Amino acid sequence: MSSDTQDKPVIEAAGSNEPAAVASSEPQAPAAFAREAGASYRQGGQCRVIVDSCADFAPEVAQALGVEVISFPFVMDDGEHSDDLWKSMSPHDFYERMRKGERVTTSAVTTGHYVDVFERTAASGVPAVYLSLTRGLSSSVDVARQAAQLVMDEHPGSKIYVVDNLCPSAAAELLAIEAVRQVGNGLNAEELVEWVEEARYYVQGYFTLDSFDSLARGGRIPPAAAQVGGKLDIKPELSYDLNGALTLRGMCRGRKKALRAILADFKANCLGEDNSYGDSHLPIGIVSADAEKDARWLADQIRKEPGCRDVPIIFSSVSPVIGAHVGPGMVAVVFWGKDRRENLSFTDRIARKVRGDR
Repeated sequence: MSSDTQDKPVIEAAGSNEPAAVASSEPQAPAAFAREAGASYRQGGQCRVIVDSCADFAPEVAQALGVEVISFPFVMDDGEHSDDLWKSMSPHDFYERMRKGERVTTSAVTTGHYVDVFERTAASGVPAVYLSLTRGLSSSVDVARQAAQLVMDEHPGSKIYVVDNLCPSAAAELLAIEAVRQVGNGLNAEELVEWVEEARYYVQGYFTLDSFDSLARGGRIPPAAAQVGGKLDIKPELSYDLNGALTLRGMCRGRKKALRAILADFKANCLGEDNSYGDSHLPIGIVSADAEKDARWLADQIRKEPGCRDVPIIFSSVSPVIGAHVGPGMVAVVFWGKDRRENLSFTDRIARKVRGDR
């Protein structure tokens, strides 16, 4: 399947196992369900929610929620950029540069930048909760915690909580949307921290890549493995573990099989006891790295599942920071589903109990 955004979306042809190129229906406006949550949140005033650009927000959703978004930096051949939710560069232009061989590097947000954000928070007098990119992928959460402590030491009585979201990319977007809703419903900062620390285990995410090249350049897999995978047309299906780190679920021969593996995991982990989507009010996210054709195909297939016809689906683009490590062609489905801790082995359950983990 091509990842060219100029191709028409695809749905599965009737009576066939192969995707056929036909136009699909337009998605629902991604900000429609976020606007109400954002309005209630802004009226509450008892807790500020801060997020970062690695949550791969659809820009309309971030604006509707009214949260502060911390921009992560990335570097290309023409210098350093700030991830500004695609205001300065389109997703297609960014990933085309990667396809042509340009290398993108990333770095953690500086302590000073976090301090600037948290200083504004302290000055407002309203407690804040920052839902940070997981430590499973970045050390930024540690820097944020240090910065928060510096600001609180300077401003006694201020409250700034930094919480590891444990779910990268657009999974973090879903978590943030519901966190804002819960603040609008009356949770204070301490209660929101407790809510996030439990809720983050219920956000599921499954994705595939077009190639292993970016993972190899980032040192996440050996270069030789990437070369073999490319020659054999092997496509991985990946997810993330309880620490937020990437985990390999399986290897598929070809893109179509990888996409169907994602759908299979969606059905296994998202559908409720009556074989329908667990909560039709909770959105599903589909995020891609300039792979709109496959993203729309996944959406069309999900719409066929019981209870999913009218569920809000957010289409968004993988941010440059995440994209630097996964490369063009990534496509993922994220959703609220089963408790990810249920899949732990007996030995892992014992280890978590020994450590006192929830």
